[in-house]
Amino acid sequence: MAERHTVFVVDDAPFNLIIISDILKDNYKIITFESGEEVLDYVEPNPVPDLILLDIILPGMNGYEVCQKLKENIKTKDIPVIFLTSIRDQGNEERGFKLGAVNYITKPINRAILHARVDAQIRLKEARDFLHDKNKFLENEVKKRTKATRLAQKLVIFALATLSEIRDYETGNHIRRTNLYVSLLALQLSKTSKYKDILTDNYVNLLYESASLHDIGKIGISDTILLKPGKLTTEEFEIMKTHTTIGRDALLKAEENFNSKVAMLQCAKRIAYSHHEKWDGSGYPEGLGGQEIPLCGRIMAVADVYDALRSKRVYKPPFPHKKVSRMLIDDSGKHFDPEIIEAFLKISNKFEKISNKYQD
Repeated sequence: MAERHTVFVVDDAPFNLIIISDILKDNYKIITFESGEEVLDYVEPNPVPDLILLDIILPGMNGYEVCQKLKENIKTKDIPVIFLTSIRDQGNEERGFKLGAVNYITKPINRAILHARVDAQIRLKEARDFLHDKNKFLENEVKKRTKATRLAQKLVIFALATLSEIRDYETGNHIRRTNLYVSLLALQLSKTSKYKDILTDNYVNLLYESASLHDIGKIGISDTILLKPGKLTTEEFEIMKTHTTIGRDALLKAEENFNSKVAMLQCAKRIAYSHHEKWDGSGYPEGLGGQEIPLCGRIMAVADVYDALRSKRVYKPPFPHKKVSRMLIDDSGKHFDPEIIEAFLKISNKFEKISNKYQD
């Protein structure tokens, strides 16, 4: 059996409370109050009713004041209120409607009118509650599906990034480490007045995910160059440098095929294309300098070089953290943005911990 709807009746005349309760008791659960203060105290810790029948003339706080209090409280603001009154005045009715009342019932109480107006408001509330619950359900479904889509996107990104690295057995946990380094640098920079409005939580998360694809273009570099156990010739290095353009163009092609601008891919394109640019303009592929280099590329450059210097390669041993930090400082203003090196120095101990934790 369905639970009956609850109606509160607020009236200082016991006779009226008895009459109204007798009329409605077969259809509704009735709870009565003799003052506005009583009903306000009651609703605070208890479940709210489906409807309140509220007398206007009450001892202490009048019905208008009670209605205003109910509408100001987030817990009770949606409860339909019908005023009970013996006052037949248009001005009073307008005042009540402005406060949020849904209807008026004049005294003496007419059984048929009382039933009709209470029933109508209860049905309306049922419809509102149904729509609210349905909307909540749909919102939750959208959230669940969005979460599933985001997870799938992250898995695809990681798979692509791993594919670019798997051909180079020496890079190991490079993706995981550089992702963490990038997010650490971005969070530190976000504390400065210059970058706090740019490096929002959402953008920092975007950088973290996009950084995985910084070397995606290496898929297009032949094994004879990518896996060469020694220093590259000038010609080979020129070919290696094209991985920035290959990566950018691959991501651009993905966007064009799906005719969609995805924020993550937008960021990943900039990182893939610009993370080998240098602050003094001597980098590649375009020889950009200073602020011309996208912020995401400047951040990625520090993370990428730190990791390369800390890692073992066929042509060099892994360098200790202190030596790498010194090398980065020495290249501040030349290879790297000085502000990002400042940020790195404040959190370099965290870089060292990540490097040690996720060793190849």
